Amino acid sequence: MKLTSKGRYAVTAILDLAFHLKEGPVSLAHISKRQDISLSYLEQLFTRLRKHKLVRSTRGPGGGYSLTRSADRIAVAEVIAAVDEVVDSTRCSGAINCHDGQQCLTHELWNDLSQQILGFLGEITLQDLLDDEAIRSVAERQDERGSQGKFQTVALVPTPIGSDTC
Repeated sequence: MKLTSKGRYAVTAILDLAFHLKEGPVSLAHISKRQDISLSYLEQLFTRLRKHKLVRSTRGPGGGYSLTRSADRIAVAEVIAAVDEVVDSTRCSGAINCHDGQQCLTHELWNDLSQQILGFLGEITLQDLLDDEAIRSVAERQDERGSQGKFQTVALVPTPIGSDTC
């Protein structure tokens, strides 16, 4: 299956957004820190998600991103498609030229698998993932890790030379 990190990161990022909507618009910087995804990469992904009307942006202090619809109305397959990701298990990318320019013996098998995967992802909404206890547990762990200082900015105060403090 050809699902690259682009599709995985898009789903991860929009799910993180969905988990934190109660706090208002969510900044990409916070998603970047919690999910360890480059901020510039998130900006590219969210440009596509916004273009496909899955998220909207709010400018200014306290700005960030929010969902355009409720989480129960956004399917994982939509998120993957929005970032131009294709779910394709065939060797020929659907061109039916995988064996000497012709259809290979197992083309239909892999094509059917691709359709099953796409159907599966089309039936799973962000709300389904939000409601999953194991996923919620991971989100809570990530939030705790962030609040324990791993991602917090620390101001360094110079200690005067000769000071007996550490």
